[in-house]
This record gives sequence, C-alpha cells and structure tokens, in this order.
Amino acid sequence: MGTLDKTDLLILQQLQKDSQLTTKELALKVHLSPTPVFERLRRLERDGYIKGYQAILDAEKLNKGFMAFCYLKMKQHSHENATAIMNAVKNIPEIVECYNISGDYDFLLKIYAENMKQYQSFLLRILGDLDCIGSLNSSFVLGEVKNSHQLPIDID
Repeated sequence: MGTLDKTDLLILQQLQKDSQLTTKELALKVHLSPTPVFERLRRLERDGYIKGYQAILDAEKLNKGFMAFCYLKMKQHSHENATAIMNAVKNIPEIVECYNISGDYDFLLKIYAENMKQYQSFLLRILGDLDCIGSLNSSFVLGEVKNSHQLPIDID
C-alpha cells in the first residue's frame, strides 16, 4: 500500500459503501474536484486495487436462499486432484466461493441452492461425479448475522 495516500484510501472506502457514486458525488465526499478523483479512480482500477464493480443480489428473492458451506477432502493429495477440483468449481454456477484451506479438509465451498432437495441433487449429480473427491461435509446456514463485502481500510 506504499503508493496509496489518504485520499486514495478514502476513495476506496467510499466505493465499498456505494460503488454507484458518481465521480462528482465521490469528489464531494473526499474533498477534491471531479477531475483528480476521476484520474485516481482510473489509476486504482489500472493498478488492480479495484478489481471490478458488482451488484449484490437478494438470494431469497431469486429463489436461491438455501446456502450451504461444503467442506471437501481430496481422495488423494496430488497436484492432479487439486487442479481438477479447482478447474471444476470455476464452471459450476451454484458454487459462488471456493477456498483451498488447511486442516481436516482441503477445500471450502459456498453454495447457493433453492432448497435442501435441490442441494442434495447438486451433491449427487455434480460433486458426486468428481472422482477426485474423497469425502465432503456440509453445514447449512440457519441465519445470516453479517455478510460484508467490505475490506477494513485503515486511514491515518
């Protein structure tokens, strides 16, 4: 973060709260004129600090309110199996997040489904067809306490 100053951090902080702010609105919040804010935004995007902009959708309203975390263990620890799992999950839309983790399991998946029956079908039909998986364990979300996509940004 050596190339970011306080204004850059303020811009990032404000965009995390509302990525639909216009350059003019953002300029008011960080006490600059729109032109330097626009230039800073382009630099932050170009340098990879801003990876993209997304709308956060309501899973319940889209009939995808059943959320599960699935812990996967590879059948055998090998580069081939790890690569097969990583490549497979990239193409499965129900899996919205995947992490290679340490501990008793090798991967943690965040999966959205319509309901328990659809999740069961997904496990049998999709994950069950991956020969590289040795075992899995699912945890079901009963209620969401906090779901933030914002990184903590320290501004001096």
